Amino acid sequence: MAYQKYTELEVWKKARIFTAFIYKLTASFPKEEIYGLVSQIRRCAVSVPSNIAEGSGRQHPKETIQFLAIARGSLYELETHIYVSFDIGFVSELQLNDCLSQIEVLGKLINGYIRFLNKE
Repeated sequence: MAYQKYTELEVWKKARIFTAFIYKLTASFPKEEIYGLVSQIRRCAVSVPSNIAEGSGRQHPKETIQFLAIARGSLYELETHIYVSFDIGFVSELQLNDCLSQIEVLGKLINGYIRFLNKE
């Protein structure tokens, strides 16, 4: 596998930007959710770039793919939390659609990186 520092990966960069977006979005949630939904959402968001980074530090593509799959799982979990947040009125339809759009892009980037690594 050709070495590329994880901080140079487009998928990691976009995941990091999305994480910051999620932190700002959840800052407006009710204070009683700080240890509930807000914590869950933020942990999922941080998990995505973290697992991309950790996977990039592995020596074999199969190990990297395993961590990318975990990142993708966290992304889907986050998507569910965003839907729930919309259902209970914590995010607007505009915010929901913005999140879903960014999640779709990230999912495609993760899947593309997995496909790339599977070819090696």
